[in-house]
Amino acid sequence: MRNHRDGQRPGPAPKAAVPTASGDGRAHPGRSAAGTPADPPDLRLAGLAVAVWLAALAGLYLSARASLLVAAIAAVLAAAGGVYLSGLLGRPRAAVRRYGWAAIAVLLGVVCGASVTAARVAARDATPVRALVEERATVTVDLVVRDDPRLVRSGSGRPATFLVAAESTRITGLDGHRVEAQVRMLVLATDPAWRALLPGQRLTAEGRLAAPRGGDLTAAVLWSTRSPVSHGSPPGLQRAAGVLRAGLQEACEPLPEERGGLLPGLVVGDTSRLPDSVREDFLDTGMTHLTAVSGSNVAIVVGAVLLLARWGRAGPWLAAGLCVVALVGFVILVRPSPSVVRAAAMGAIGLAALAVGRPRAALPALAAAVTVLVLVDPELAGDFGFALSVLATGGLLLLAPRWRDALRRRRVPPGVAEALAVPAAAQVACAPVVAGISGTVSLVAVPANLLVAPAIAPATVLGVVAAALSPLWPAGAEFLAWLASWPAWWLVTVAHYGARAPAGALPWPAGVGGALLLAGLTLALLVAVRRRVVRRLVAVTAVAAVLGALPVRLVAAGWPPAGWVVVACAVGQGDALVLSVGPGRGVVVDAGAEPGVVDRCLRRIGIREVPLLVISHFHHDHVGGVAGVFRGRRVATVLAPSWSEPAFGRDLVQVAAAAGSVEMVSAPAGWGYRAGAVELTVVGPPVPLRGTRSDPNNNSLVLLATVNGVRILLTGDAEIEEQQALLDHAPADGLRAHVLKVAHHGSAYQDPAFLDAIRPLVAVVPVGRENTYGHPDASVLGRLARGGARILRTDLDGDVAVVTGPSGLAVVTRGAEDPTRR
Repeated sequence: MRNHRDGQRPGPAPKAAVPTASGDGRAHPGRSAAGTPADPPDLRLAGLAVAVWLAALAGLYLSARASLLVAAIAAVLAAAGGVYLSGLLGRPRAAVRRYGWAAIAVLLGVVCGASVTAARVAARDATPVRALVEERATVTVDLVVRDDPRLVRSGSGRPATFLVAAESTRITGLDGHRVEAQVRMLVLATDPAWRALLPGQRLTAEGRLAAPRGGDLTAAVLWSTRSPVSHGSPPGLQRAAGVLRAGLQEACEPLPEERGGLLPGLVVGDTSRLPDSVREDFLDTGMTHLTAVSGSNVAIVVGAVLLLARWGRAGPWLAAGLCVVALVGFVILVRPSPSVVRAAAMGAIGLAALAVGRPRAALPALAAAVTVLVLVDPELAGDFGFALSVLATGGLLLLAPRWRDALRRRRVPPGVAEALAVPAAAQVACAPVVAGISGTVSLVAVPANLLVAPAIAPATVLGVVAAALSPLWPAGAEFLAWLASWPAWWLVTVAHYGARAPAGALPWPAGVGGALLLAGLTLALLVAVRRRVVRRLVAVTAVAAVLGALPVRLVAAGWPPAGWVVVACAVGQGDALVLSVGPGRGVVVDAGAEPGVVDRCLRRIGIREVPLLVISHFHHDHVGGVAGVFRGRRVATVLAPSWSEPAFGRDLVQVAAAAGSVEMVSAPAGWGYRAGAVELTVVGPPVPLRGTRSDPNNNSLVLLATVNGVRILLTGDAEIEEQQALLDHAPADGLRAHVLKVAHHGSAYQDPAFLDAIRPLVAVVPVGRENTYGHPDASVLGRLARGGARILRTDLDGDVAVVTGPSGLAVVTRGAEDPTRR
C-alpha cells in the first residue's frame, strides 16, 4: 500500500456526526445506534466488500494470469457451494446455509476483485509499453493530468521536482513509432510550468521512461526536464475551483503566517503556504489528516447544511437534496481529483442513510461504496488514504454509537459522551494502519484530536464560505478568513504543545506485520472487554502501566542521559551533532538534510538556545536542515568555512542566518571559542586545498572540542588530502581524542595514519540506512575496532550520547529509528 498524500503521515479522523437512536437527535440509554435494544450491525455486504478489497490488493502485486487463476478457483468454489446450499446435492442445515451463503458472497467478491484487477494489470503490463520502459526510451507522450501536481523536492540548490499523476493516450518514440496506450504514468518534472497544471488538462510532454516501483497501476515513470505543451483549456469545473482557491489564498494573506498557511489546508487541502514548523507539529501529534481533504471535510460541510435544513423544518428528502447540492459544490471547490471523489463517496454514505430514514443502512452503504470504488479503481485497494477513510467511517458507525450510549448510561452528559466516543472510535479503527505506516503508537493523538474537535467545524465552514464569497466580495471574504483564523490558532497551539509532549509515542513494529498484530490485539480486546471482569482488569492494567511506565520515561529514563557531553543525532544520511554547553544550551555542529528531523533531535535533547552553530561545509546533507536548528530557538552565531562551495548550501545558510538576525562568520585554523562547559578550536583545514577529489569535503572545518574533560574530534567530511594536511601541521599527539566523529559517514576515503594518530575510545559514524554510497566502509570500521574503539552507528543505534560519570566514559543509545517515518 502507499500513501496518497505527499510526505504526510495519516492520523485519526476528526469529529463527525454519529448516528443517533431517533430522529430527534437524542440518544436513548440502553439502546444501540439503530434505536433497538442490542440491535446488531448489518454486516450482510461486509464480507463481499472485504473480499473485493483484499483480492484487488493482492492482484496489484500479482501478474494478470495469477489473478485470473485465483478468480477461476474462487468461481468454481462459489458454484459448487451454491449447488450444495440450494439443496441439489444434499440437505444442509439451516446454520450451514446461513453461513454458507456468506462464504459464497466472499468468494464472489474474490472473483470480482481479482478479475477486474487482472484486466487492469494486463493493460499496465502490455508488451509495447513494457518494452519502451525496459529500454528507458526517450519518448513524446500525450497525457491527461489526473491530480494536482505535488512538489516533492525543492530548495538547497536542487531543482524543484513536481510529481504529476497522469494517464497516457499515445506514446511516440524517437523513431516515430506510435503506441496507443491508455495507461497510468507518474511524471517527475523539473520545469516550473508543470506546477500550474490542473486535473483534466490535456498536454504533450517529452522525457525518458523508467520503471515504476510496483504495487499499483502505474505503467511507467516519465522523467521530464522540459515544459509541457498544453492542448486547450482545463475543464470548466477545474477553472472554477482555481478561482475560488486563489480567492481563499488572497483572503488569508493578511493573517499571521501559521494561521494563514493552515486555513487553506484545513478547508481545501492546499498546503502550499503551510510553514514547515506547523507541518512537522501536525505530523508528530497525529493531526496531519486535517490538512488533507477527507470524508470528515465532507461531513462537516454537509452537516452544516443539514443543520440549517432541519432548522428550516425541511423534510428528509429535501434535506438530502440540499446536502447533495452542498456536496457537489464542495467537490468543485477542492477540485474533483480521485482522492476528493473518494472522500465525497465516503461522505455520501450518511446521505444515503438519511434519505431512506434508516441509520442502519449506513453500514451496508459503506460496504457497497467500498465495493464499487475498488471495482472502478482497483488501485484504491493499496491507498493508505482510502484505508483510513473506510476504517474511520466504520469506526464511527460500529463503535462510536455504542461507546457514546455506554457513557450516557453512566450519566456522562450527551455532548461530552459524543466528544469522547468519536475520536476514540476513529483512533481505534485507524490505529493498526497508522502503526504499520509510522512504526509507532501515538499516545497524544486521541487527546489532541479531542481538544481540537470543537474548532474544526467553525474553521472549515467559515473558510468554505470565505472561498465562495471571494470572487464577489473580497473584503467580506477577508473578514470571514479572519474569523476562521481563531479556531485555526487553537489547532496550531494544540499541535505545537502536543508535538513537544514527552513519551508521546510508543515504538511498534512497522509494516504489515505490525498492523496485523495491533489489529488482532485490538479485536481481541474489544471482544474481551464485553465482560465486566475483563473490563476492570484492563482498566487496572492500563492505570498501572501509566503510573508505572510514564514516570520512568519522564524522569528515570529520559533522553538525553545525565552527564552527556555530545550527542550524534540520527538524521539519516547526514551529520548533526550537539555539544553540551549547559542545561538547555548546546553547540550544534551541522544540521543534516531535513529541518524537521534535526529539530526533533534538538527537542529530544531539550536544546532551547544555540550559542554557536557550526557548518563544517556546504553540502546538502550538512546544511539542508539548518532551518530546523533555528525553529523556536535563539542562535547567537553561525560559524561557516571559508570555502563557499557549493553555492546553494552557502545561500541556504545565509538565508537562515539572515532570517534569524544572526551574524555569519568564518575562522582560520587556530580560532578558539568557549561557552559554558565547551572549549573548541578550529584545527582544519590548516591550508586551503585545491584540485582534490572533492574540494568542499577537503576544506571542511575540523574541530577539536573539550567538554568536561572529554576530547572530541569533529572531522566533517574531510577526506585523505585534508587528513594528511592535518597530520603534517599538527603537533605530536595534537589530534588525540577520546571521541571521534568519523569523517564522511565512514567512507573509504580515510588515511590510516590519521585514524591511528587519533586512537579514539569511541568512534561515532553518522550514516543513513541502506544508503547507496556504501557507507560506512568495512575496512575503516575494522581499523578503528582493532585500535580499541567502540563503534556506534546512527543507522543501527539511533541517537548516540557519550556520557561521563563516576566510572568514566560511557555511551548510551536511543535505539534505531527511521527518521523518514516521522
